[in-house]
Amino acid sequence: MSTVITITNQKGGVGKTTTSCSLACGLAMNNKRVLAVDLDPQGNLGFSLGLEIENCATIYEVFQGSATLQEAIRPAKYCDVISSNILLSGAELEFTGKQRESMLKNLLSTVAGYYDYIIIDTPPALNILTVNAYAAADYLIIPMVPEILSLLGVSQIKDTINTVRASVNPNLVVLGILLNKFNPRTLLSREVKEMAQSIASQIGTRVFETHIRSSVSVAEAPAQGESLLDYAPRSNPAQDYKALVTEVLDLIKKSK
Repeated sequence: MSTVITITNQKGGVGKTTTSCSLACGLAMNNKRVLAVDLDPQGNLGFSLGLEIENCATIYEVFQGSATLQEAIRPAKYCDVISSNILLSGAELEFTGKQRESMLKNLLSTVAGYYDYIIIDTPPALNILTVNAYAAADYLIIPMVPEILSLLGVSQIKDTINTVRASVNPNLVVLGILLNKFNPRTLLSREVKEMAQSIASQIGTRVFETHIRSSVSVAEAPAQGESLLDYAPRSNPAQDYKALVTEVLDLIKKSK
């Protein structure tokens, strides 16, 4: 069975897509079979993994029923990918069936025996797409940056997690809060880290020991259609993401 990890924060600009991309590639580099699923209507995950995301079946068509999950799965360099597009932004109004919170979970169950890990990138919102990602997940990873607004986004996720646990996924585990764009030399980073640790304790999780440092390569890699681990493998954030993969694998092993 696949282990499903959802990357989430309702605040934008916190590194969800970079984290999803780097985690998917890093797991594949550890000889894991990986499927990356983009639930963000902006469609950046597929692009970041080097796919041509136009003129292909996406998760929107799968939800709609005009394409099968298998038709939407496309091979990238390291992993398979289900891409997204802007049409998915109407999901809240368009998909109104009785089991709409479990659409993704039901679809992914059909390929659960083929992949070791499924990584889900989510939009910067707490909407039906995010709820689907939570319902399908075994674990959540919450990236945030050393800013107060990012911290507020983390605290607001708590209610959504509790709602999903009470309804469609009682076994949902928050694996940890990931500090992105982290500079230990700044007072703000250190203060936000302390506050993040306080929020982590409230939702029964931890702040990852691995922090992701800043680098211009993080912004440059998607423009080249490459993962950060390929584009700048010796950069600080690439090394940090490799360490995160090791930490994630270790935590999941201990939790089972």
